[in-house]
Amino acid sequence: MERAMEKSLEQGLEQGLEKNLEKSWDPKLVVICGPTASGKSGLALALAQHLGGGILSADSRQVYRGFDIGTAKPSAAEQRSIPHALVDICEPTQTLTLGDFQRQAQDLIAQIQASRACPLLVGGTGLYIKAVVRGLKIPRVPPQEGLRSQLGQLGQRHNYAQLRAVDPAAATKIHANDTVRTLRALEVFYVTGEPISSQQGELPPDYPILQIGLDCPANPENPGAPDLLTERIVRRTREMVARGLVEEVRGLGDRYGEDLPLLNTLGYAEMRQYLAGKVDLDTAIDLTALHTRQFAKRQRTWFRAIPEIEWFDANAPDLIDQVWSRVQRFLDH
Repeated sequence: MERAMEKSLEQGLEQGLEKNLEKSWDPKLVVICGPTASGKSGLALALAQHLGGGILSADSRQVYRGFDIGTAKPSAAEQRSIPHALVDICEPTQTLTLGDFQRQAQDLIAQIQASRACPLLVGGTGLYIKAVVRGLKIPRVPPQEGLRSQLGQLGQRHNYAQLRAVDPAAATKIHANDTVRTLRALEVFYVTGEPISSQQGELPPDYPILQIGLDCPANPENPGAPDLLTERIVRRTREMVARGLVEEVRGLGDRYGEDLPLLNTLGYAEMRQYLAGKVDLDTAIDLTALHTRQFAKRQRTWFRAIPEIEWFDANAPDLIDQVWSRVQRFLDH
């Protein structure tokens, strides 16, 4: 599958090169982001037809093989029609770190730009996108499971006190109850001998970036009604189940074991409850939709705090024309 994806990407780069040979070209990047179910993938497929540079996924679960329906991964037909990268790049039993993603994304962006095409970075994982567009400096320290286990046995109170002693700058930015970030900061310190605070920062890329945000605003004529994103989420959840989400969850559990951490994520955890007989299917669907709405709210909060994002109404009948017009102005600038 990886070789097929590489071949597809190469073909897409060749097409992009042919389209842009006659134009002056400066490297650029277009980002499409926003909450889940806002239509990012469909818009990206339409834009990629014009840009010829392929689509880079910025979704923290679509990188894992086998997690297809529940992550709304592009279909096989869509991946054949437009080159997709950063999809299905590791096994569910592996860990893809933020640094791993950033490095692969940066390499692919440079490759596409060298072909005189414009890549599309598309997804709802805000930290993945930030790592690329802001050029986050990420310590290249892989997870140290043995060290984490030892620190975990000492307890959060002890570990946070230790963090305040070895890296007070990091401790001021990490909540005293944040076990994950505390362990990561200590892990980096013990492996490198340097505080994580001294290894962080930003080094933004030197090419222009256009960030397009999609969302479904509330209906001003009926402010009390559910917003259109909620309707999209409910509809998509039911479509996922109709396409075989329950069977996907059962198969992943059989193959990798019920303790696979990814099976505790959105959509998969709820269907596991159904398979375990704890809830009926309608309840599992309702829970998935509820938790997805809550997740979308957190995504909105993240992306709305970024002033560089230009927002478009996902339900606008001429959405593609609107966005393509903006992208053309960006490319011609």
